[in-house]
Amino acid sequence: MAKVLALGEIMLRLSVGGGVRLSDASAFAANYGGAEANVAISLAQFGHDAAFASKVPVNPLGDGAVKHLHRFGIDCSQVLRGGARLGTYYIEEGVGARGSQATYDRAGSAFAEMTECEWDLDELFNDVELMHISGVCPALSPAWRELTLGLVHEAAMRGVQVSYDVNFRGKLWTWDECMAAFRAVLPYVSVLSAGIGDVQSVLELERTDWTEEALATAYGQVFAAAPRLEAVYSTRRVVHSSSSNDLTGYLMMRDGGLAHSAMHHIEPIVDRVGGGDAFAGGVLHGLLSGWDAQRTIEFGCAAGALKHTVVGDCNRFTAAEVEQFMRSGADVAR
Repeated sequence: MAKVLALGEIMLRLSVGGGVRLSDASAFAANYGGAEANVAISLAQFGHDAAFASKVPVNPLGDGAVKHLHRFGIDCSQVLRGGARLGTYYIEEGVGARGSQATYDRAGSAFAEMTECEWDLDELFNDVELMHISGVCPALSPAWRELTLGLVHEAAMRGVQVSYDVNFRGKLWTWDECMAAFRAVLPYVSVLSAGIGDVQSVLELERTDWTEEALATAYGQVFAAAPRLEAVYSTRRVVHSSSSNDLTGYLMMRDGGLAHSAMHHIEPIVDRVGGGDAFAGGVLHGLLSGWDAQRTIEFGCAAGALKHTVVGDCNRFTAAEVEQFMRSGADVAR
């Protein structure tokens, strides 16, 4: 299996459910999570040699984050230690028509406060086939915008495939800032997670309503604009309530048509957070395994759907369990 490097911030996650508002909470369920860390864990669960690069403080919370990663077989040799604090985020779980809400407390974290590359790049990229990073990193600070661009450029120059998830976080920066960072990294990206609006905005195309034809057109145009790009993918989610969603995956590979998965009806949803990361991990697993677009997107969407059934940020399922779920046909429309 391929060696994969994911780079990003891991945080302490504190969540409250049962219809309790965050402002009224007297107890929290604790987990660790972060977009890139979740993808690394998925890939490790699927049998890949997965490493994670980050920075966490030298205190019990930093130790807990590393233990969380080790529990899933992640190589933590590139997790730096230092800084003042571990970032934290709070989840108020949705009920019925009210969706879940995230509240961030990550300013001043060890990772966010980095202003220069602290990794030895030869060690960081040693034997790495693919690096995964998301738009959360450049959202953290102006310094991280430069660091992200430098890291993806360095990876591409070393022959490492770059996987980038646009992953817009409106609580961290503006849409225009997100698109500027996306535009800067796009020439170095091999695998892209981006919706139709992301692509239309970054290429300054006319914004259109979502249709499969419009998505295929937008994806075709991003291939023309990004010579290194080999695959682009996204999901379409129909929200009936906070505990009932329909999920379909879409993937286009260079010189191929738009492939879509079966639609997964997910009800009840136990925990939606991290579902997109599990989907990304599933798609990357298929691409790294040399699968065709149809098999890849079916696996990716099934992995994302399964994540909704477990508590916490990360995927808890092996590739064999995802395949078994696909064969069962549970809650799937074909």
